[in-house]
Amino acid sequence: MANDDQRAPVRLKLGGLIFFHIVVCCVSLIRLADYKYPIAFDPTTFHIFFRPELLHIALFAVGSFALVSLLFTFARFSFGYFVGFYFYSVVLSYLWLNCFTDLNYDHRLGGLSAATSAVAFLLPALFISAPVRQRYVLTATQFDRLLVAILLFGVAVVAFSAAYNFRLVAVVDIYEFRDKLVSPVILNYLVGIASSALLPFAFAGFVVRRAYWRAGAVLVLLLCLYPVTLSKVALFTPFYLVGILVLSRMFEARTAVVVSLLGPILAGLVLVYLFGAKAALYLAFVNHRMIAIPATAIDVYTDFFSRHDLTYFCQIAFSKYFMSCPYQEPLSILMERTYKLGNFNASLLATEGIASVGLLFAPIAVFACGLVIALGNRLSAGLPAGFILVSGAMFAHILLNVPLTTTLLTHGAAVLFLLWYLTPRAIFQQHAASAPPLRGTYAAAPVSRPA
Repeated sequence: MANDDQRAPVRLKLGGLIFFHIVVCCVSLIRLADYKYPIAFDPTTFHIFFRPELLHIALFAVGSFALVSLLFTFARFSFGYFVGFYFYSVVLSYLWLNCFTDLNYDHRLGGLSAATSAVAFLLPALFISAPVRQRYVLTATQFDRLLVAILLFGVAVVAFSAAYNFRLVAVVDIYEFRDKLVSPVILNYLVGIASSALLPFAFAGFVVRRAYWRAGAVLVLLLCLYPVTLSKVALFTPFYLVGILVLSRMFEARTAVVVSLLGPILAGLVLVYLFGAKAALYLAFVNHRMIAIPATAIDVYTDFFSRHDLTYFCQIAFSKYFMSCPYQEPLSILMERTYKLGNFNASLLATEGIASVGLLFAPIAVFACGLVIALGNRLSAGLPAGFILVSGAMFAHILLNVPLTTTLLTHGAAVLFLLWYLTPRAIFQQHAASAPPLRGTYAAAPVSRPA
């Protein structure tokens, strides 16, 4: 009973923070819809609108879905918690945009399908976390050697990539040159795996082993991937990892997850209020890209597949070898041709869900995706929350814009799951005992189960 009494204030504070985050997301979407961008983007092109006369409908939809956020106050931290909160925010934003969009489909069915899919994803992602028995565990020495090997591998990947493409370009000009980049397919895979899984894992590992110079070298390598990929993600990855590390030391893990998304969005609103049009670029790159784009993807995919054939998972490359597919090109290119929004990738909610099986059966497919994320929970069980936050940080964003199958293979989520499984838990206990300054972040956490 005493333990429950102690948890109640924590849950109340976390719930209040999440409620504030919901309000900030809605205000951000209003600002994105009515703000005039001299150098950024046209919100109407992305079907982002706001009509005051429909505000009561949007408030009802968002208010009803806000009840789902209670799950986050009861669940313990896990990788699924991190990913799940980001997905929750995107679906919340879609339900808001769904009330104002100019796209023509069954909006009620689209909203119900998205909300049900979110719940279907969150249940396994938040609450399945029983540990998998480690049949093989690296020793501390082997772990250190693995981190060095990853660092050297990253150097090789950056060097080979620079031999094919290297161009210093301002962020606003990358789209003029990115389509001209040419490199071997295998190198593209290695870049994706290194930047999303291997190097963030090495950075987190070096920090916990207090090899700070090597951790800094990882950040430099990640930054060097920008001129060879011309990707905004590559440019901001090192700063994001440092930010997540700082948040993990300042806050309890679940609070750090909420602040990691709330902070940048709130900063965009504050900057626009203070500086007006001068902050348009930030609002477009951060508020628009982090939440509005993934939510718009659900809107666009729902519209497209309300009138076109479903894929039945044929968008997965290897499936085309044993099944016919109505589309011979990637869905991102198909969406670009139809909606003129660029190569428009989308999350598992839109691809494994809506595009593959339609609105009615999307929650079933998304539930299966949640089970995959739950496997990540099980393989990382027993690792400190701070280590999971930092090493898995990139996938909270990648999964919002890339299908799950692509994330597992092309971006290396499956590799990260394996690394988590092999990581020796004992090294964190040693550092928690010998290094008090790291205790708040890397103290060994209990296996995640519902509170």
